[in-house]
Amino acid sequence: MTGGHIRLTSHSGGADAPALCWGAPTAAERGPVVGTTTSRAHRNVIGTHSGAYGVYRALAVAAGALSRDHRADLTNTSPTDAIGPYPQWADPATIVSLDPWGATVADAFAGEIARGVDIRPTIAVTKAQVILPEVHDALAKARLIPDGRVLLDTGAAQVTKAALEPVWHLPGVAKRFGCSESDLRRVLFEETGGMYPELVTRSDLEVFLPPIGGQTIYIFGDPRALADPSVQLTARVHDECNGSDVFGSDICTCRPYLTHAIEECIQGAQRGGVGLIAYSRKEGRALGEVTKFLVYNARKRQAGGDTADQYFARTECVAGVQDMRFQELMPDVLHWLGIRKIHRLVSMSNMKYDAITGSGIEVGERVSIPEELIPADAQVEIDAKTAAGYFTPGAVPDAEELRKVKGRGLGSR
Repeated sequence: MTGGHIRLTSHSGGADAPALCWGAPTAAERGPVVGTTTSRAHRNVIGTHSGAYGVYRALAVAAGALSRDHRADLTNTSPTDAIGPYPQWADPATIVSLDPWGATVADAFAGEIARGVDIRPTIAVTKAQVILPEVHDALAKARLIPDGRVLLDTGAAQVTKAALEPVWHLPGVAKRFGCSESDLRRVLFEETGGMYPELVTRSDLEVFLPPIGGQTIYIFGDPRALADPSVQLTARVHDECNGSDVFGSDICTCRPYLTHAIEECIQGAQRGGVGLIAYSRKEGRALGEVTKFLVYNARKRQAGGDTADQYFARTECVAGVQDMRFQELMPDVLHWLGIRKIHRLVSMSNMKYDAITGSGIEVGERVSIPEELIPADAQVEIDAKTAAGYFTPGAVPDAEELRKVKGRGLGSR
């Protein structure tokens, strides 16, 4: 006690916490992930639900806008499309950064919820329409043709989309990164300023709900076809770039590559295949947007201006590392979808390709961004990444060849 107040250093579970068996073949055998703050005895993980938004929940409680005891009413929230289960779900080494059963907790653990255990979904699956000016442009130029199924006359693309919160199985994450679990726990504890004492005090708790952004996936066509390697799959794994993706900043190829991938996904689904966009919150190569903008300034203000040979050097000077996305965890969402083969990967990034194929997923063709979609200010990025080996050797044509083919270019995101 300090000054008459109890200092809480742990909110994690007691004897009533449900057991977790990562990689079990059924939801019942695996057990529910319980990150509630309302019933300490039920907690069986480190951290809380909602990822980074858990901090906003705390503010809402502190401000009196949200009752600390609020329980989610999950009536009619079940997925619009059934995903899985697939064999990959039962392999504890294949999926380590998300809960494969996270979309079905209302049904899978109805009994536990009825008994008062605060179990919340970490995945939601719904239907939507995607409307983009680039798609309207493709319609106007007849690159895309409405079919009334995938693409409507209005220019809206019909999709199934899912949001996924991070759920880390610490032993599996440590193995994926080639470090010991104890080292991983210690560094996570230290580098978050001691935010989660259970990382170093509760080795019995193996699951961590980290306060980071999650993923959103957009499926064009039948979601069940993703797991059928005989159905052509067009896919892009895209890392967040708010400046380009949302506001159209021309210093990188992010939005053009993303919208080009969406067009490819629509065409693929119209051919009888299926398309997938997997969008991860890893702003600025996971360095953050403030760091990214600082690097922009450093690049453009250096002697000689923004040049390819100094592109990564300036990033390292500010951030200490070129890239912190570390794609080792990225394939987990593909395995959640049951994917075994990507026929057309809309990316030229070797980091992504190596992570996907290294996880056991076959990749066929790699589709690059058309040259005419590369903003002039982004050419430095292209040149720098080409020189740095971000692309497959021999897979990137030179400028003369690009002018000849007029349809394939470069990109790395």
